[in-house]
Amino acid sequence: MDDYRRIADRIADDISGGRLPPGQRLPPQRAFARRHGIAPSTAGRVYAELVRRGLVVGEVGRGTFVRATEPDGQPGHTLAEAAGAAPVNLELNYPTAAGQPELLAPALAPLLRPDALGQALRPAAAAGTQAAREAVASLLAQGGLRSGAGRVLFTGNARQAIAATLASLVRPGGRVGVEPLTYPLVKEIAGRLGIVLVPLATDEEGPLPESVAAVHRTAPLSALYLQPTLHNPTSRTIGAERLERLADAVHRLGIPVVEDRIWSFLHGGGTPPLAALAPGLVHLVDGLSKRVAPGLTVGFVVVPQGRDQEVARAVRSGGWSAGGFALEAAVRWIADGTVDRLVAAKRRDARHRQRLVAEELAGFAVRSDPAAYFAWWELPAPWRADTFTAAARAHGIAVTPGTAFSVGSARTPDAVRLGLASVLEPALRRALATLAAVARSGPAADGG
Repeated sequence: MDDYRRIADRIADDISGGRLPPGQRLPPQRAFARRHGIAPSTAGRVYAELVRRGLVVGEVGRGTFVRATEPDGQPGHTLAEAAGAAPVNLELNYPTAAGQPELLAPALAPLLRPDALGQALRPAAAAGTQAAREAVASLLAQGGLRSGAGRVLFTGNARQAIAATLASLVRPGGRVGVEPLTYPLVKEIAGRLGIVLVPLATDEEGPLPESVAAVHRTAPLSALYLQPTLHNPTSRTIGAERLERLADAVHRLGIPVVEDRIWSFLHGGGTPPLAALAPGLVHLVDGLSKRVAPGLTVGFVVVPQGRDQEVARAVRSGGWSAGGFALEAAVRWIADGTVDRLVAAKRRDARHRQRLVAEELAGFAVRSDPAAYFAWWELPAPWRADTFTAAARAHGIAVTPGTAFSVGSARTPDAVRLGLASVLEPALRRALATLAAVARSGPAADGG
């Protein structure tokens, strides 16, 4: 085994054994090299290996710190929205409406007949069925996208729709422009596909069109991945004027776009999707996991004219096809109004939970939207995201550090994302009150 890996193993043992606690700053690489009698280049490989294993995180201008999350040695582990060990999990973010099982059950009953079940248990083609395409086209029309049913393709969930679309657009080594804070699983997808994510300059409204052009001039972009509505993690929604300028920029440059609309059903605003402004370039991705439930879901992508075969091939080659049972259930839930009723209930619930955030975290720098199921909390000094995450976990609360969303080498804000959807309201209120007390106490008082 290479020397640097042996040294990395020893550091990993110190971390797992608690001798290097979460938030501990490692020495600068040159000091580490002198201490271990190795070359600085070898020390750099040790640190890179620890980052690859998910054990430490590097912060530009500040150093390298032991992560607060539980590593498993697999790259990308900290990017998934997996259940944590903490009793109150504000990393997971799957909304559930009161009475949801009772609403969903009637549409499933006809599918459980033996004659129907045999057909429904088969995998679906990427094109789905005519009924499914029409149902999804009608659902998306409520959000401002008027699209022919023939341009809708299906996957097992929205993440797979993102992966298939990117795979169809970008060759390994290709560059994709993204917001500097982006959906963590896109980072994982990019790693698996060999795609380079390039952060775009942004302001409070979102990505700057001139940044898209500047980055594209530096080295051509194969695509953009954007979340224009209720951006995860900041909850920002791009305004109509900025969207039009972005549409003009991608038209002028000829850059395809993957538009992630997974949370847009909560917004209910009048701003059209980017796909409505640049239909020849934008691939709109959405799904039912947030609208309905994560356990029986469908993802879909509306593709530009002439792109259906390429995206369908990527769906097949990636093994990302939708299940026939889930697709049939989705058609019934959309047709009988179940999805609309769930959306209405979840919009009310999200607004109520945002009021809890406003009450319990009053006075802190919390960025959110009244319609969103998450909040972006910029922590008070001297807290860092990793040490606050560790302190929260010590109190039985799991939150997501800002580093999980960060792309590129720029310094990540000392912030955490709070997912509001997956815990009962009383537990959410108690958790928010506890986190506020931890933030006010400071790292020293909390043992961080």
